[in-house]
Amino acid sequence: CSTFDQESSTDQYMSPEDEWDRDLLLDPAWEKQQRKTFTAWCNSHLRKAGTQIENIEDDFRNGLKLMLLLEVISGERLPKPDKGKMRFHKIANVNKALDFICSKGVKLVSIGAEEIVDGNTKMTLGMIWTIILRFAIQDISVEETSAKEGLLLWCQRKTAPYRNVNVQNFHISWKDGLALCALIHRHRPDLIDYSKLRKDDPIGNLNTAFEVAEKYLDIPKMLDAEDIVNTPKPDEKAIMTYVSCFYHAFAGAEQNRMAEQQMRAMQQKLEDFRDYRRIHKPPRVQEKCQLEINFNTLQTKLRLSNRPAFMPSEGKMVSDIANAWKGLEQVEKGYEEWLLTEIRRLERLDHLAEKFKQKCSLHQSWTSGKEELLSMKDYESASLMEIRALMRKHEAFESDLAAHQDRVEQIAAIAQELNELDYHDASSVNARCQGICDQWDNLGTLTQKRRDSLERVEKLWETIDQLYLEFAKRAAPFNNWMDGAMEDLQDMFIVHSTEEIHSLITAHDQFKATLPEADKERMATMGIQSEIVKIAQTYGIKLSGVNPYTNLSPQDITNKWEAVKHLVPLRDQMLQEEVARQQANERLRRQFAAQANIIGPWIQTKMEEIGHVSVDIAGSLEEQMNNLKQYEQNIINYKCNIDKLEGDHQLSQESLIFDNKHTNYTMEHIRVGWEQLLTTIARTINEVENQILTRDAKGISQEQLNEFRASFNHFDRKRNGMMDPDDFRACLISMGYDLGEVEFARIMTLVDSNNTGVVTFQAFIDFMTRETAETDTADQVMASFKILASDKAYITVDELRRELPAEQAEYCISRMTRYIGADGPAGALDYISFSSALYGESDL
Repeated sequence: CSTFDQESSTDQYMSPEDEWDRDLLLDPAWEKQQRKTFTAWCNSHLRKAGTQIENIEDDFRNGLKLMLLLEVISGERLPKPDKGKMRFHKIANVNKALDFICSKGVKLVSIGAEEIVDGNTKMTLGMIWTIILRFAIQDISVEETSAKEGLLLWCQRKTAPYRNVNVQNFHISWKDGLALCALIHRHRPDLIDYSKLRKDDPIGNLNTAFEVAEKYLDIPKMLDAEDIVNTPKPDEKAIMTYVSCFYHAFAGAEQNRMAEQQMRAMQQKLEDFRDYRRIHKPPRVQEKCQLEINFNTLQTKLRLSNRPAFMPSEGKMVSDIANAWKGLEQVEKGYEEWLLTEIRRLERLDHLAEKFKQKCSLHQSWTSGKEELLSMKDYESASLMEIRALMRKHEAFESDLAAHQDRVEQIAAIAQELNELDYHDASSVNARCQGICDQWDNLGTLTQKRRDSLERVEKLWETIDQLYLEFAKRAAPFNNWMDGAMEDLQDMFIVHSTEEIHSLITAHDQFKATLPEADKERMATMGIQSEIVKIAQTYGIKLSGVNPYTNLSPQDITNKWEAVKHLVPLRDQMLQEEVARQQANERLRRQFAAQANIIGPWIQTKMEEIGHVSVDIAGSLEEQMNNLKQYEQNIINYKCNIDKLEGDHQLSQESLIFDNKHTNYTMEHIRVGWEQLLTTIARTINEVENQILTRDAKGISQEQLNEFRASFNHFDRKRNGMMDPDDFRACLISMGYDLGEVEFARIMTLVDSNNTGVVTFQAFIDFMTRETAETDTADQVMASFKILASDKAYITVDELRRELPAEQAEYCISRMTRYIGADGPAGALDYISFSSALYGESDL
């Protein structure tokens, strides 16, 4: 049905303003009035069927009470309703009701079954108003006017004689209550004293009319006096519905009484029909046989009797007997017909009873255990995937349940037919059928409840699953942050300065500044878990305790956070202890540096001074020796400063101090410099002593030595007491040597026998001494050694140390080669080759 107006002009009982437009908003006050009025109107009819409604938009959703309402008000039977509890069953029932309304010539305006099933209040009120118009108002007819106009005209005619009453519509005209009281007084003056009513007491008037109508006229209270009075324009549909009840109570009373009489007559005929077999039961076989015996006895008496006394009555007797025989034949014929009918009925009953048992057995076998399964709460401990599997399984069950609806309807139809055929065991059939129907209804209820529970739990689990995912997304980076923080807090740092430790403290302070924000993140993450637990506790869901998206548990997060908080003060303590240690180390560094910065330059200065002494041409060799001895003593006296520095260095080593920015000198540098200083002074003293020995042995004058020293100093360009080969060549050339490459190479082997690449002052003096010495000097030296050796060709170490000064003895021992000869003892030295080499007479 797509429109709401009627096809023929005779059926147009609604004006355009009464059409129900689904796109218009319903005034809240009107909606309240309509809900109360329409609910009361529906209940006034549903009570005849032993039921009622509480909520007009909810109680009609399954279509069952809607179909019952239409049957009550129309007196007709609607198609059998679907008894299932699922949505498509409800839609099917509502469609049957809407189809019935359409069959009465009404075309609905966009009112669909889905909206009624969904509890759409506006559409439900519109549908009920359509029913009221069709079955309560359309048939009203007064002076060739019908429906709304007829009802209005009837009200105007009935209330015309009353003061303060002027009915012009179905809203404002009824606000003061006088019109309703006038209608009641017009038909039942015994119920209301109209003369005592006041126009300025509308609530009192309305309540009087409502109470009298409900108590004496069986018209339920459908309106609230306060709502009507306080509404500028009361709802027309609610007023019209209520007033139509007065019309039917008064104008249609006679028709109702006739209908009731007809109904009682029909009910009596129905009872007579049900008792037909009892009332018209044919004679039993024994009665038939007795009638035949009686009839035969009469015939025998008639043949044997010859008495005249019977003759006058013989004709009547024969007539009576003939009539009795005829009646007997008729009864016998009726009995045979009844017997055949009864046999067919019993065969049909046997067939139906067996069919009923089979279908009941199959159905009960199918339903066995279904209620227990539907009542299970396995979804409470299921996971999301398991819930979805249970939902698919339940959907399959619902399809199976819908498929078994026909079997239940067949069982009910068979039971009804067995009752109509007066089955002897109808009570057990009815009981079994009722049990199956009750169980079927219960299955439908349990099915819907389980679907609702599954859908609810599924939505909850989807929420929990989303929270699990959110927890995993936030917990993972936060856990990584805590791992990194714990690693940093436990890092065994190694620092070597106060700057480094202060840098660590600054970094640690920056880390501590991030802890409040990190705690907020932790609380937010844990809040997600708390929300999960809250949902589970609120709705009775059993959590497995395992987050499918992460291996991290809330306890893991809590434990690590507590560990981080525990490590922070420990880190503070470690850093402060390290600060104290580094401050102590700094004091040691400064203490060491203060001494090292004095000792280092002092050693360097002494080295330079010794170098200057060794090449100084002023003064004699003996004066140089004295100066060097004095330097040596000063150096020895300075040893206490080195020892003290060694003590400070030892403290630094024990404190693991390996660098010192306050000085460029390390202990190793000081040691090396000190050893070099000692070696240099000893070597220099030794060289001067050798020069003295050489001078004395060769007869070189002091002036020659000074000349040699001046030449050496001139070509010692680096002023380090050594000449490079090129400088040495230049020196020789300046002294008049004509050098070829071969000759220069030979000289370099003499002055640099160890291939050091430099020519020392001592080597230079030795060379120049050999070059300037007389030719017989070598023989003189050998003669001197021969005297010391007691004319032997070799000399021993002991003889040298016994006869020569210690420095000269050691000089000779270090330069003499081992004597090669069978007559020499072990360790004997060759003084002959030494003398030749010393004065240039040998390549040694």
